[in-house]
Amino acid sequence: MADASFSLLTGNDIETRLVRAGGVIFREGEQANELFVIKSGYVRIQVGNKTMADLPANTIFGEMALIDNEPRSATATALTDVELVPVSEKQFLFLVSQTPHFALKVMRTLAQRLRTMNKGVY
Repeated sequence: MADASFSLLTGNDIETRLVRAGGVIFREGEQANELFVIKSGYVRIQVGNKTMADLPANTIFGEMALIDNEPRSATATALTDVELVPVSEKQFLFLVSQTPHFALKVMRTLAQRLRTMNKGVY
């Protein structure tokens, strides 16, 4: 899934947030005001007790809540120590409006996750 990599958002001068292994990044049902790019480490996405995905570096998560303004649909937990790049709603809207390639990568990520859900493969 190389063309959906978000590594350009994780440059050296970008502010990051560190979360230790086992730490909760956000919980299902919480309000959202940012998405995250994984700079390093692995993040688990769960709905209830069901694991939906284990995400590696250079992928995004938490974007759905910024797109539809609904509460978080899942819980995100650090599987390993992770370094995250938070992207505010304002930054996200700017990137989507000014960078068609970024918007397409977000859509491809959503489409891939939807296909996975439709297949019942977790």
